[in-house]
Amino acid sequence: MMRTRPLKVALLGCGVVGSEVARIMATHADDLAARIGAPLELAGVAVRRPSKVREGIDPALITTDATALVKRGDIDVVVEVIGGIEPARTLITTAFEHGASVVSANKALLAEDGATLFAAAEKHGKDLYYEAAVAGAIPLLRPLRESLAGDKVNRVLGIVNGTTNFILDRMDSSGAGYSEALDEATALGYAEADPTADVEGFDAAAKAAILAGIAFHTRVRLDDVHREGLTEVTAADIASARRMGCTVKLLAICERAADGKSVTARVHPAMIPLSHPLASVREAYNAVFVEAEAAGQLMFYGPGAGGPPTASAVVGDLVAVCRNRLGESTGPGESAYTRLPVNSMAEVVTRYHISLDVADKPGVLAQVATVFAEHDVSIDTVRQQGRLDSEGLGGEASLVVVTHRAPDAALSGTVEALRKLDTVRGVASIMRVEGE
Repeated sequence: MMRTRPLKVALLGCGVVGSEVARIMATHADDLAARIGAPLELAGVAVRRPSKVREGIDPALITTDATALVKRGDIDVVVEVIGGIEPARTLITTAFEHGASVVSANKALLAEDGATLFAAAEKHGKDLYYEAAVAGAIPLLRPLRESLAGDKVNRVLGIVNGTTNFILDRMDSSGAGYSEALDEATALGYAEADPTADVEGFDAAAKAAILAGIAFHTRVRLDDVHREGLTEVTAADIASARRMGCTVKLLAICERAADGKSVTARVHPAMIPLSHPLASVREAYNAVFVEAEAAGQLMFYGPGAGGPPTASAVVGDLVAVCRNRLGESTGPGESAYTRLPVNSMAEVVTRYHISLDVADKPGVLAQVATVFAEHDVSIDTVRQQGRLDSEGLGGEASLVVVTHRAPDAALSGTVEALRKLDTVRGVASIMRVEGE
């Protein structure tokens, strides 16, 4: 039996995502009411520029006073899609204090200070849902948090930023350089005017922190995530990967240590074999590969950004939270009971692909191999190719070494020692190898 009194929703932010949330609420009002058991009412929309025309939204609902909106006391659910740390954090905690549950897409805030939000939600007996914070429309967080609640997740490996995946895909498919591929991404609307958050890995690192926290039932903050962007990836790196039967992706990797006593979270470019499911993820799509003890290997794939996909996840959370309101219950809150330490990147066991410019003379390979042995790093494969100089003479060579798995600190130490060899003219590129 459907309740006639509507559930009131306050919308904080009415940009690309917020306007799409409002559109879905209006267009699918009857269906949403049937699914929830009560109609929804958009009770207010907080924006920065009230003079802007917002199609389909009653101008009487527009306000610039977001604080007053969340303090009204008759609001059932606050939908926060303004992003950033403040005022979003204060607005969300104020909403809890005044009786509202919250649906958020704010990955930066959740990664930076999720503990404060979860504590406030628990204190006031309200819901905090945030499916849209990671991978847009892809159902990912709820399966990790609920469907796999009876399992032990050991690894989460994913492409969680569409802009960087588009850039690397273009570099691989067309041979374009980084700058060219970025220009194309910008022209097509995949990259912001200032792409720093994407290309330097900040966006993916925030998502990695959220994924690790849910997967391993421990608190992982943005500062715990090792981060490297893709601005140093070259066409030569892409070509080297292809020769190895690999492609290059910017990966978010969250792992439980072999002994189960610690975890790591990192974001960086890596070579992955073409046989790996993530290698075929093209354009601006996202995909996340989950490895669980009982469930085995699972992959979640789809559009990871944009107004409609993100709004789909927001409204999905809105339906779930409203159902909980009607049932006078709450969904699962934060699960951080394991309190596992987060290891630094130096302790991560990984593989390296190292390309060196060396003198083309006898004994060079032996010198290089000795450096690896001194740092207790085992070599998997070596490829050496001589090069002619501008006068058609020899004298230099390219030496490509792929290692077996070793602690990252040992691998980094190896590279620093190689730089000091007289016969090594330069380190052309260094990249980790994953997915094997």
